[in-house]
Amino acid sequence: MPVPEAAVFERLRGYAAVDPAASRPTRTISEVFTGKPLGEVPVGTAEDVEIAFEKARKAQAAWGALPAKQRSAVLERYRELVIDNREFLMDVIQAETGKARWAAQEEVLALILAARWFAKHAPRLMAPQSVRGAFPVLNRTTVLHQPKGVVGVVAPWNYPAALAIGDALPALLAGNAVVIKPDSQTPYSALANVDLLRQAGLATDLLQVVPGPGSVVGTAIVDRCDYLMFTGSSATGKLLAEQCGRRLIGFSAELGGKNPMIVTRGADLDKVAKAALRACFSNAGQLCISIERIYVEEAVAEEFTTKFVAAVEAMKLGVAYDYSTDMGSLISESQLETVTKHVADAVSKGATVLTGGNARPDLGPLFFEPTVLSKVDDNMEVCRNETFGPLVSIYPVADVEEAITRANDTDYGLNASVWAGSKAEGEAIAARLHTGTVCVDEGYAPAWGSTGAPMGGMGISGVGRRHGDDGLLKFTEPQTVVVTRFLNLDAPFGLSQSVWQPMLMGIARSLRFLPGR
Repeated sequence: MPVPEAAVFERLRGYAAVDPAASRPTRTISEVFTGKPLGEVPVGTAEDVEIAFEKARKAQAAWGALPAKQRSAVLERYRELVIDNREFLMDVIQAETGKARWAAQEEVLALILAARWFAKHAPRLMAPQSVRGAFPVLNRTTVLHQPKGVVGVVAPWNYPAALAIGDALPALLAGNAVVIKPDSQTPYSALANVDLLRQAGLATDLLQVVPGPGSVVGTAIVDRCDYLMFTGSSATGKLLAEQCGRRLIGFSAELGGKNPMIVTRGADLDKVAKAALRACFSNAGQLCISIERIYVEEAVAEEFTTKFVAAVEAMKLGVAYDYSTDMGSLISESQLETVTKHVADAVSKGATVLTGGNARPDLGPLFFEPTVLSKVDDNMEVCRNETFGPLVSIYPVADVEEAITRANDTDYGLNASVWAGSKAEGEAIAARLHTGTVCVDEGYAPAWGSTGAPMGGMGISGVGRRHGDDGLLKFTEPQTVVVTRFLNLDAPFGLSQSVWQPMLMGIARSLRFLPGR
């Protein structure tokens, strides 16, 4: 399919929560594959954010008062619209990110899965929960979950639909309004989904997208939101955490990763080599949970390396709005520069390029070959720092123990992949890795797609979790309501304190015999 017409992007521009005055500064958004302009998006200001929050707070009151089932019905309709409009959404995602078609489909699938799971489970999670109180006979204790209010979402450019809208969905289902700051390079993916959500029945002011620079729009959102969800670099995450801490508001973040893969001598090397292509080079490696380090037992390292390099060299790069390519483009000059510098630094210090290592301007301005390095050591930038590009290093290790030790020797802890001779061995290794998710016999997709399970990072890879019960409940304030049935804790029937207090202690001691105490 061809890139969407200019009129499409002009229509999407209208969903930005920014004053459309002709005098408003704009930013040109270009097709990554070619550098040709797609359209212009107004640049938001702190005043735009303030207006968006004022509208959002007014809309949230009525939305938050609705039964959870009614909110879920809107998300169910949205899910069906995503399915019906999936080809269009993939076109928009590809145009402004440069990723291959199958990687764009990952985003659409992520939205479908998230909308379905959260819509199905929101009524359960938001329902009042009865718990055993201090004195079961005297009290009835209930836990309620109240919406936070207005949630801020600061989203990245690499998965601009799945991470902007995917984080907004549970926040909305919890009864909140949401204000999103998309990355300045990729606003259209979020705006296209705003269109679908409004078609599904979501009130205009409940979800607003304000494009603009992080220093202006992002800061204004942090200053006003009741909870912040961020996806991006660990360095920026630390700064935002400090800002949220000063305001004493909740904060959740998925941050960077330097994700390891472990391959043991019993693994099916043909299967590993094929799956590692997707694990390492999805979205040209611009994925927080992609693999950048491969630890292989020495007994099979040479054989695995030969098979993997051959598979990498068979990959097809190019520009295509269909499924005919395996890898697309990097998104920006800065990403191209980072990958180029990491390769050059490693080579200058003794690393070997087994395949790749070069930019491909013949394909497009920002293409870089999928690259495999060996003989990488701690003195090289690529060893410990996240590249966020199509670059992976292979490290032979003596045994599984060394592989685990080296995999854990990092400040990051987002995702890991394990390939072993048996599922039991793989699970045993997985349990010893310090990462938020581990995929056995896969790279990353099953863990991400398990929307009923928490997903997030350890160490400097994040705080909090998306997906699962926590992925919705973090957008709520738990409230405990205790109703005294017929007697409070004052001395009853005219008893003196000297009589009542020992009786009260006796009641407390007897509670240990009750089930669940």
